[in-house]
Amino acid sequence: MVLLDSIRMALAALLGNKLRSALTMLGIIIGVGAVIALIGLGEGVQGLVTDQLQSIGSNLLYITPGSLSDMGTGGGSGGRASLTMSDVEALNNPFNAPHVGAVSPDINTFAEVSFGGNSKRVAVNGVWPNYPAVRNVTVAYGAFISQQDVSARSTVCVLGPNIARDLFGDEVPLGNRVRIGGVPYTVVGVLEGKGGSAFADVDSYVYVPLSTAQMRLLPLRGRSGELGVSTIYVQATTEAEIDLAIEEVKTVLRYQHRIGIGEDDDFTVINQADITAIFGNITGVLTTFLGAIAGISLIVGGIGIMNIMLVSVTERTREIGIRKAVGAKRSDIMTQFLVEAVFLSVVGGLAGIVLGWTVAVQAGNLIEGVTPKVTPETVLLATGVSAAVGVFFGIYPARRAASLNPIEALRYE
Repeated sequence: MVLLDSIRMALAALLGNKLRSALTMLGIIIGVGAVIALIGLGEGVQGLVTDQLQSIGSNLLYITPGSLSDMGTGGGSGGRASLTMSDVEALNNPFNAPHVGAVSPDINTFAEVSFGGNSKRVAVNGVWPNYPAVRNVTVAYGAFISQQDVSARSTVCVLGPNIARDLFGDEVPLGNRVRIGGVPYTVVGVLEGKGGSAFADVDSYVYVPLSTAQMRLLPLRGRSGELGVSTIYVQATTEAEIDLAIEEVKTVLRYQHRIGIGEDDDFTVINQADITAIFGNITGVLTTFLGAIAGISLIVGGIGIMNIMLVSVTERTREIGIRKAVGAKRSDIMTQFLVEAVFLSVVGGLAGIVLGWTVAVQAGNLIEGVTPKVTPETVLLATGVSAAVGVFFGIYPARRAASLNPIEALRYE
């Protein structure tokens, strides 16, 4: 009953100074709102990055020439390649790598692609027919490159949706001939869009048969003169067996490249799951860091509550003296002022949650692909922190009010 009386008196005191109470809560509102908005957007960005990486392909391994420090050597600049077609054939042999489900070589370079008066320099990839299955790519209309195209070294191509729109507008490009590096190629298909990418505009890629790219675009050669490739994509049979697939890939390639015991690999095997985890950790740390910075404003808001409560104690000194004179205990006075501080911070925190959620949603509408995520855990954390701020910064003014001498308080003018 005493607590209910303290709550009623606290509310009466706060409602008696509505403007001052609202301005005091403003610091908490801004602080909680900033934390909610930044964490929500951070979670949205993290989800976007994860979805983009997972959309590349499932159970996927990337095999690139050289070590991580010189990744890409030989893949896009001409010259010798440490990955060759014999490596692809060895990995594609189920007796050598039983946990490898599919192998897809790739040659990637950049070239000028043009049609009529439109021209754009984009990434051009020489691939096998199984590329869509390995890389989780879907043909919107037309067809993808066939085995017959690879065998015949046909000058055909498949366009990403963005480059198709840039070159042809709303016209259907099937059957038209575009020029890639000055050579005409017949468009046989257009891919479905995969959305914006944090790393490259994958919807502007152009795909040609691997054999055609090896002959016309990027004639990579291995040490023995055989045809080379820029990258080899390997799909494990299942996600649970991806570690076994990695060991098999390394064993096969070390044997193929005659790498002795204790010698470093001249290739790198990258696990897609590891990339997803790394980027998830990075975005998670950034989200936490930004949330912590925004949390500084909560401290500022708490200081504002302490300041106003100290002013309130000074203004109500005589009231405190009267309450003590009629029998109010020290704990009663302290509870009343502590309830006022907590009320200010909690109400401000709830308003901040609404503000932060609104800001996060509006910002997400402006950033393509980002869907802010304000979880119940985040809401509970913000509410708890705002209440804790009220308690922490309200204790000193409450104790100061409770410690006033009733005689001196009654004499206060």
